[in-house]
Amino acid sequence: MNRTTASRNFKRNIARALFLCAFATVPCHGQAPSAGKGTKQRIANPLNDLLNEARKDIDARNYEAAIAPLQKFLAEKDDFAYAHFQLGYVYTALGRGKEARPEYEKALQLDPKMSEAALNLGILLLNEDPAAAAAPLAKAVDLLPTESRPRTLLGLAYERTGDLRNAATAYQGALALDPRDSETSLHLGQLLIRQNRAAEAEARFRLVLATEPESPAALLGLAQTMEAEKKPEAAAAYQDYLKVQPDDTAAQQRLVHILIANQKFDEALVEMEKTQRGGAPSLESLKLRADISIGQKKWDDAVAVLKQAVALAPQDAQLRGGLGRTYLQQREFPKAEKELQAAIGLDGKNLTYWKDLTTTYYLAGNYPATLALLDEVAKREPPTPGELFIRALCYDKLQQTKAALEAYQNFLAADQNRNPDQVWQAQQRIIVLKKTLEKKR
Repeated sequence: MNRTTASRNFKRNIARALFLCAFATVPCHGQAPSAGKGTKQRIANPLNDLLNEARKDIDARNYEAAIAPLQKFLAEKDDFAYAHFQLGYVYTALGRGKEARPEYEKALQLDPKMSEAALNLGILLLNEDPAAAAAPLAKAVDLLPTESRPRTLLGLAYERTGDLRNAATAYQGALALDPRDSETSLHLGQLLIRQNRAAEAEARFRLVLATEPESPAALLGLAQTMEAEKKPEAAAAYQDYLKVQPDDTAAQQRLVHILIANQKFDEALVEMEKTQRGGAPSLESLKLRADISIGQKKWDDAVAVLKQAVALAPQDAQLRGGLGRTYLQQREFPKAEKELQAAIGLDGKNLTYWKDLTTTYYLAGNYPATLALLDEVAKREPPTPGELFIRALCYDKLQQTKAALEAYQNFLAADQNRNPDQVWQAQQRIIVLKKTLEKKR
């Protein structure tokens, strides 16, 4: 049996169960002799008439009218499980979930093997109270062991309560019964992404796409898994998804980020242009455009865009630091200093801003300020060979011979010949500085 037929049969069985109570009759206890010889005739039972009336209303989808006969029936016979089930179904159809819940619960209490009541109760609770939905859905799984749908719904209940392990088990159980169930494959793939199991998720999404090549959820899931796996095909996967969902701005931005990371700046710019719809640009779009300009080394463009972004978010330390670094590339040292100091004031724990400001002071020839900042950075992390070399250069420029000699020696010990040009320069300066000290003696 293929997936479509199995699904259709399951829905037909549930639909039959939903209306089963409408065809149920109450046994007649009274009898009277008939006009015929030796024959007996059943006395009409008014309770059956009430059920028939409710059945007709349900068939006509006149759910409101079905409530009264069902309530009258239950007032006389409250221990009839299917009547409670039917009333719960009517309330569900009318969107009156709070009234439907106790009817399903009463039906299950009277008939613990009523799979339809367990399933409907679980579905009813799934969105509003998934934790409460798990128990009736687990019962439905036990009562319907050959049906995949209850297992999928149970997986959803577990997933929505954060129980990802049991959710995966339920989804896998459903797929064991119906391997072609695309909906369950999607749920499992999305759950595997949350568990950082991208390779397994990718296989699940590809299985869906084999039969539903334009499934938006599967296309997006595939793109996300390939991005997580850092595969170069991730950009193409996002482009395939955007062909069927062109208005998904979040996916569009992810695509632009990937293109920028791969240094495909022109392509990133083209993708950005697709999302521009007039009006003032958003902060996120300005950030992306700045990244593109920086990647292309178009510093003037980058400054212009970053200034727009800073005007929108002046308290964004990353923007202020980025603008400062861009000014530094232009050798606009006073402007770079101003922005980097602002970034430090907003986020003093980010050493990138401190180091960029150190570079700004050094290139501007402010060696005392450079040394002071190097001291601040050294309080937060051990100095790198590059920072030790800058320290030595500063002392050298300030003609602090002894301090410069010691700093060059510290650099050589830390660098271990990894930067031969700087090593040669340090060695030459050490020779000169030693001679200078000898003359002073």
